[in-house]
Amino acid sequence: MTAWVGNDNLALLTDFYEFTMAQAYHATGASDPATFDLFVRNLPPNRRFLVAAGLEDALSGLEHFRFQPAAVDYLASLDRFTPEFLQYLSSFRFSGDVAAIPEGEVFFQGEPVIRLTAPLPEAQLVETFLLNTIGFQSMIASKAARVAIACGDRSFVDFSARRVHGADAALKAARASFIGGAAATSTSLAGQLYGVPVAGTMAHSFVLSYDSEAEAFRQFARAHPQDAVLLIDTYDTEKGARVAAEVANELTAEGIVIHGVRIDSGDLVRLGMSVRRILDHAGQSAIEIFASGDLDEWRIAEIVASGCPIDSFGVGTRLGTSSDAPNLGVVYKLVEDDGGPVMKLSSGKVTVPGRKQVWRRRDHDLLALESEGPQDGRPLLAEVMAGGTRTLDPEPLTEIRERRAESVAALPSRLHSLVGPEPPYQVVISEELSRLAERTQQQLRG
Repeated sequence: MTAWVGNDNLALLTDFYEFTMAQAYHATGASDPATFDLFVRNLPPNRRFLVAAGLEDALSGLEHFRFQPAAVDYLASLDRFTPEFLQYLSSFRFSGDVAAIPEGEVFFQGEPVIRLTAPLPEAQLVETFLLNTIGFQSMIASKAARVAIACGDRSFVDFSARRVHGADAALKAARASFIGGAAATSTSLAGQLYGVPVAGTMAHSFVLSYDSEAEAFRQFARAHPQDAVLLIDTYDTEKGARVAAEVANELTAEGIVIHGVRIDSGDLVRLGMSVRRILDHAGQSAIEIFASGDLDEWRIAEIVASGCPIDSFGVGTRLGTSSDAPNLGVVYKLVEDDGGPVMKLSSGKVTVPGRKQVWRRRDHDLLALESEGPQDGRPLLAEVMAGGTRTLDPEPLTEIRERRAESVAALPSRLHSLVGPEPPYQVVISEELSRLAERTQQQLRG
């Protein structure tokens, strides 16, 4: 058996206690509809907003959520589950309803990114998958959106595949980074599966494999006559820039155009300015400068603020791992069942009961009960699945990316800061929802 997650074994990628709870529900006939909210309790440090991502993969996963015979046989081998429950899993199909904030939309703490209503065992069994899918991609898309803010009118490429935490993470990071603002990715599989533009230059090993830097540049450019980007810092960056300019001038007679040079180390501000002068002096002002090497939004912001003429950036490790905020603390909480609204009262983890809608207003969001009906503003949660069947076709990734750009641009300008400004964006709870929370809390406390 291949140790890999796919549609045939996805349903078993589930925390074990989901199964133990589901068996107890099944044994007592607890199959009435229950509503769960998936949300982020608190924004990570320095995050003023988050970007919703991962919904398409979440919906695809719900459609394919099946327990294949091998999965059922494994669970049976544990001697923890009854034949009746195992039979239930054998015929499992997700039949619930899902409302969600569209991918690319900005959201804030406490706001349901997904509101799911399904028979209680079904809603419980899909928890782990949804948290994993929405939490990771939203984390990366949010980080990428910050990098895009730092870049301004310059571009960046996702270089994270070799440093992220696993193969699937590399693929999903490329998708989420594109939503967040990356112009392209180095992850080829993301190009095939998601249509994300792919980009790449060369490694230092390519230069080292030739007798001279000039010969390496010539051969690479001849193999890529219109879009070659030459890595110039293998030995000495400024000398490499001079060699690249000489090769570019030499190959003009062959109709070959050097698109850019890449710097991957050193003082990028100083070197970027020096390389620009060298290229311009050699008559190669059209050659662009691409920089990489442990970059993040703060370092890019410094480079841009310095006036350094670097045209674009490659961002890897710190993007694909969201190194300064490597998790979002997403949670999935029951807010209503057949008995009505419910809420958790644990210290520091109090939840808000009831089926809710999020309304986007000019300078704050309103969290209200769905039953309150239309409010001032724009509703964010939209139906995406009914009875286990999608209600909308998958969106092109370019449209999701554009939604992110528009959503971020519409935020108050103070939220574009890379550090924590005050005051934060407000999420206001409606009076009716507040009264419901108070009544529910009083009932639960007796």
